[in-house]
Amino acid sequence: MSIGSPEFSFVADLVRREAAIVLETGKEYLVEARLAPLARAAGVAGVNEFVRLVRQGTNPTHRWSIVEALTTNETSWFRDAAVFEGFRTELLPRLLQQRSPGQPLRIWSAAASTGQEAYSLAMMLTDELPPGQRFEILGTDISKEVLDRARAGQYSQMEMNRGLPARHLVRFFQRHGTGWLVDDRLKSHVQFREINLAGSLIGLPRFDVVFMRNVLIYFDLPTKQSILHRVRRLMAPDGYLILGTAETTRGIDEEFEQNRFGGLSAYRPTADEPAAALRRRA
Repeated sequence: MSIGSPEFSFVADLVRREAAIVLETGKEYLVEARLAPLARAAGVAGVNEFVRLVRQGTNPTHRWSIVEALTTNETSWFRDAAVFEGFRTELLPRLLQQRSPGQPLRIWSAAASTGQEAYSLAMMLTDELPPGQRFEILGTDISKEVLDRARAGQYSQMEMNRGLPARHLVRFFQRHGTGWLVDDRLKSHVQFREINLAGSLIGLPRFDVVFMRNVLIYFDLPTKQSILHRVRRLMAPDGYLILGTAETTRGIDEEFEQNRFGGLSAYRPTADEPAAALRRRA
């Protein structure tokens, strides 16, 4: 049975209020697919019954489980090879020329999901950075469930098969039962925090690179503008924002300029903040 119009409207309103994500008409199939496992776990007949149960408010955790189910996105290791190659061969060397060895390179993996992007970046930087060059990676997401998995760094064989080169498997992972576990040395460079991009970003440090790929497509224009404005204020003046291949800042925030690095498009702030403001966040 397909999800009913009242049930879909309730879900769309809930996700918009809690995560600023827009679910337009036509996304009913997505809601059904994502909520069906929740309905089974709750012991009800179907998605409509589950949504009605949530509307009754008998179990507050069900409400947030809907938000998490609809904000969990697909991910893989080194997703979009051209992006990582452009970062490795062109953008990263440019950043290193502008920084002293004692200055840590800070990278933000926004919407980090279960951690593959953050750990992929950590593996690349371990290989590419010169001795003595420190780096820090912050992975954030709205979903506590996926962040718990990212912190654990434990992945199934099926997940490992999705884009991870064999040489990295040998160097950076250990067998753990039927799956694999991220090596503690790699974990030491990566932290994960629960952050809603549509909410407050206070307390985050200044970043040299922000990976925020395939995120803006879920928001309406005012929310996109708000997110880009607040993210830009967290970026180093010579830092870069990396969006999904189908995303752009054009027509949303004109305080970014586009740069091409091979198969990678990166966006650089055009307006520098006052030096005193940057020092306060450093």
